[in-house]
Amino acid sequence: MNATPGMADNVAAEPMGSGAIVCEDGLARPPWAATDPLLRSYYDTEWGMPVHGERELFERISLEVFQAGLSWATILRKRAAFRAAFRAFQPELVATFDETRVDELMRDPAIVRNRSKILATISNARATLALRVAGGLDAHIWSFMPPTTPAPRTVGEIPTSSAESTALAHALRARGFGFVGPTNMFALMEAIGMVDTHLVGSHRRGTSGLWPSSRSANGASRR
Repeated sequence: MNATPGMADNVAAEPMGSGAIVCEDGLARPPWAATDPLLRSYYDTEWGMPVHGERELFERISLEVFQAGLSWATILRKRAAFRAAFRAFQPELVATFDETRVDELMRDPAIVRNRSKILATISNARATLALRVAGGLDAHIWSFMPPTTPAPRTVGEIPTSSAESTALAHALRARGFGFVGPTNMFALMEAIGMVDTHLVGSHRRGTSGLWPSSRSANGASRR
């Protein structure tokens, strides 16, 4: 996921030669998940595990939209507030938000108050509903799963985009989605297990059930 979950902006904060760090519990993690308890828990239990379902994937896309320009830690700490404000990211409900609701959200200090991102999320909810006649959001996103995944040994070896994330972003934009690009769609792919960019040596590499814990420098193929 760009060295941190959905955070291209944070890559520069970590030495690009950094590999997995063995923490005090004896488990190896990337630098971004080594110290902060919230990020560590997210890394250990959620990040990189397969995510399916329209609501679940709409939520993940929405949080990637709001994360743009911010740290993932900021978004993670506000996640409960986002879920409350956006009706648990049920696209049927978010699609009905009007200007009055937008104004209410702009006054909510518990979320990221960015009008463009709020409007994009509402528009994306409507695009999600429209996708149902074409197989649905889940099938659409997972159709871009690549045949191989990287096997990064250091932060600097983690890609920030791919041919598949570029194609996914283009396809979503063609369907009416906004604030989706190659970088944040690659972050999405990392977060939901479509690619495995856990550092080689991390205790989480290969745990998604989709990719082997290969140490090959050329990456690993699907199971």
